[in-house]
Amino acid sequence: MPMAVALRNFYSGFTAQEHLSDARKPVNPGHIMNIRTSLAAAVAAVALLATAGCAVTRGQQTTGAYIDDSAITTAVKTSFVDNTNVDAAAISVETLNGTVMLSGFAKSSAERSTAESLAWKVKGVKVVKNEVAIRP
Repeated sequence: MPMAVALRNFYSGFTAQEHLSDARKPVNPGHIMNIRTSLAAAVAAVALLATAGCAVTRGQQTTGAYIDDSAITTAVKTSFVDNTNVDAAAISVETLNGTVMLSGFAKSSAERSTAESLAWKVKGVKVVKNEVAIRP
């Protein structure tokens, strides 16, 4: 009942003829184009956001491999933090399908080789690419 009262109050300001004439007015083509453009932009934005992001959505690896690689990266970084001879903040670790890539800067060749040997000790590592540069 309250809905009927609300509708009656809303339409009480219009006559039946005015209401029908509003419904028959031609639609502004510019308004339709704005709606289409906005809708197309929204769809494009959603598509870009859905395809960007982790490698799993780009088809480079499966979800399981992505999780395994994340665990390897975390284990390598943890071993760097636990070792006093390696500056964990100066060396970056990335993993893709079991291949670990080390990059960044080391203070000495001993630190560079220690980082590589720590990476090799982590379970699941297939290859280590050591791109760590030694600071002069």
